[in-house]
Amino acid sequence: MLHKWEGIVLKARAYGESNKIVTLLTREAGKVAVMARGAKKPTSRLAGITQPFMYGLYLVQRTTGMGTLQQGEHLNAMRTLQTDIRATAYASYIGELVDRLVEEGEPQPFAFEVVRQALLAIDEGYDPEAIALFVDWKMLPFAGVQPILHACASCGAADGEFAFSFAQGGFLCHRCYYHDPYIIRLSPTQLKLIRMFYMMPIEQVGKLDLKPQTKMFIKKIVTTIYEEQTGIRLKSRNFIEQLDKMDGAWHTNNSEN
Repeated sequence: MLHKWEGIVLKARAYGESNKIVTLLTREAGKVAVMARGAKKPTSRLAGITQPFMYGLYLVQRTTGMGTLQQGEHLNAMRTLQTDIRATAYASYIGELVDRLVEEGEPQPFAFEVVRQALLAIDEGYDPEAIALFVDWKMLPFAGVQPILHACASCGAADGEFAFSFAQGGFLCHRCYYHDPYIIRLSPTQLKLIRMFYMMPIEQVGKLDLKPQTKMFIKKIVTTIYEEQTGIRLKSRNFIEQLDKMDGAWHTNNSEN
C-alpha cells in the first residue's frame, strides 16, 4: 500500500553499504521507520530528502513491518539547521528528545506540530535555546509528567507567593512550603515564564528576548524534571554544553586581550 505523508526526518542511520533507515515524524501516521534504498549514494534522488531535519512529503510503500521510501519532495530544506552549528545542535537535541518520547505506530499531531514549528523557528533565526526550552516543556506529558502549574499542587490555592517543588510535581504556595525542604523559590516573573513555556503557542515564543540567566534558570528546572522523573539524559545535550564552554572560553580570552 502506498502512503503519502507530510514528515520531518528525526534521524537517519546507515544500513549496509548504500541504504539508510530513516525515522520520520509524520503528521498522518506518527513516528515511522522507513528503508531508503541507495540513499547513502550522493547521486541518489533520496540522498537530500533523507538528511536530518528535512521537512517534506514522503511517498512510502508499506504493507506490514518497515516501509520503503519511494520518493520525497522538499517542503523546507531547513538550510540554517544544516549550516549553523548552534542551530544544528539544538535541532539535534529536539530530534533526539522527540524520538525518545514518541512511540511508533499511532498519529501524534500535537508532537508533529511542536517539532515542525520549532525547527522552522530555529531555521528562521529565532533563539534556538529558547525554542528548545519550549519543546522541553511541551513534551513533558509524553514523558508521563504533567506538572501542576495553575495553582498550588498541595492545597490548590491560586494566590500568594510560589515556589517550584520537584517532589510535589509543580508549584507550592507559601502556605505549603513545609511539604518540601528543597523548593526553588520563584519571583512573579519566573512564575509567569514557567507557565508561559508550558502553555503558550510556539509562534509567540520565537519573539521572546530572554536574558541568559533567565534561560539558565528555566532550563535547570525542566532538565531536572526530565533527569529525575524520567531518567532521560540526551547525548545531544552534552554537545550543547561543550559548545557553551567553548563560547565561554572564547569570550573570556577576547575580553582579556
